[in-house]
Amino acid sequence: MKKKLVLLVMSMMMAIGVQAQFQQGKGYVGASLTGLDLHYNGKDGFNIGIEGKAGYLAWDNIMLLAQVSAVHNGSETVADHISVGASGRYYITQNGLYLGAGCKFIHANHSYNDLMPGIEVGYAFFINRSVTIEPAIYYDQSFKSADYSTIGLKVGVGVYLFDD
Repeated sequence: MKKKLVLLVMSMMMAIGVQAQFQQGKGYVGASLTGLDLHYNGKDGFNIGIEGKAGYLAWDNIMLLAQVSAVHNGSETVADHISVGASGRYYITQNGLYLGAGCKFIHANHSYNDLMPGIEVGYAFFINRSVTIEPAIYYDQSFKSADYSTIGLKVGVGVYLFDD
């Protein structure tokens, strides 16, 4: 009985929240949820990071984003780093499934700099008219070394700012 009730409530929330959310002219701000940005690569193992984003739906279902992030590495041999980047999202359907692609510049102490193009697949789950929980799986390719190429999972919170 509880499972059916939870499923019914989730279905209703999705049905209410998905109509015309990704229209041209809307703004977006997002941040990681409780500092969660878990990923793994060959050099530094387990990491925790935070990320902030701002975006604009330039066309229906297409969002342009700017982002900044900071990552703390679990290894003393790999320095913590910061990054800035630009990306885009294409919302496949009005239910929130999206594909993303972008590029970011990473800087760490020890004079390490890298340019990393990346892709992601995520889902914007609306919990009300404008607030979303956004889990995503991503891959970032390093130009410096394959050991720094990264695959990961991030869970974020997004706010879609309405123009009406």
